[in-house]
Amino acid sequence: MYDGEYSDKVIDHFTNPRNVGEIENASGVGTVGNAKCGDIMRIYLDIDENGIIRDCKFKTFGCGAAVASSSMATEMVKGKSVQEAMAITNKAVMQALDGLPVVKIHCSLLAEEAIHAALWDYSQKSGVKIDGLKEPKKDINDDDPEVCHGRQ
Repeated sequence: MYDGEYSDKVIDHFTNPRNVGEIENASGVGTVGNAKCGDIMRIYLDIDENGIIRDCKFKTFGCGAAVASSSMATEMVKGKSVQEAMAITNKAVMQALDGLPVVKIHCSLLAEEAIHAALWDYSQKSGVKIDGLKEPKKDINDDDPEVCHGRQ
């Protein structure tokens, strides 16, 4: 597992984040936080009638790794079907960023959970069933109070 300095991709996505902002009348909005660290991530999805994610934006209050994870996650879901977006994991986000320091793994988990929370909101609003989708957590520590700064 990567445990060094930030990769060039993390630095690039932090200093030049893609898809920052909100989507007015979004198909789905998901917010997830980490109360221990104070990071909060909100993802907005614009999904067409065929279940394809046309646009994705984010707002994140957090560290550079949280911003980079948000930015990469939005790049990964754009153009995907809702089912394909469901398959994006925190590990996939970390791999796309060429790794995160162990103490920042929770940032990629926030991205995965925020995507799922936005898909949950979309599912609730539209009545579309998404296989494997569970009610989202508001805080990534809900199931494991030790998830913070790599102590998972």
